[in-house]
Amino acid sequence: MMNTSDFALLFTEQELAMLGKTADGLSAYMGKSVLAEIGMDDDAEWVIFAIPLSVDETPDEKATHVQMGGPGARFVGNRGGLDLDTEVYDCQYLWAIQITEDPEARFVRLDEKGEEFDFSMELSELLPFDLTEEALPDPDLELLEDVEDDEADEADDGNLDDTPYPGGKPPSIH
Repeated sequence: MMNTSDFALLFTEQELAMLGKTADGLSAYMGKSVLAEIGMDDDAEWVIFAIPLSVDETPDEKATHVQMGGPGARFVGNRGGLDLDTEVYDCQYLWAIQITEDPEARFVRLDEKGEEFDFSMELSELLPFDLTEEALPDPDLELLEDVEDDEADEADDGNLDDTPYPGGKPPSIH
């Protein structure tokens, strides 16, 4: 159980990194830039995910639109090549996560209409991708295993040269 001093209403550095990776992953998945802007209301941080609309793009009337960027705006993840420090962009809102004071639900996820639809004590449970960092395999060990497998295969078929056929010639129907 968290005590009050641990229950800050701010994203940790690790949570900010996860949110940035989520924005980047969504960009790759959707084939469009997805921005993640961090903001604050009532001393609690939130993050909003949205797609910037191009100048010539006709906005979807049913979708929720937000303005993102401008002086003082904080973003995590890539910025899609946009000048978010000085320009404000019309964006199609996707969803958001806000930090709450609820001791049973540190994070609340809001849907595309801004309605609460999920909550959790763990941020990772509300994100669309698994962001756990698994250890990468050792490429030297994999190469050694491949060589050992090749040697075992050659010993099994009695063929010690690099051709797939004994004697170097494919079988004939004659």
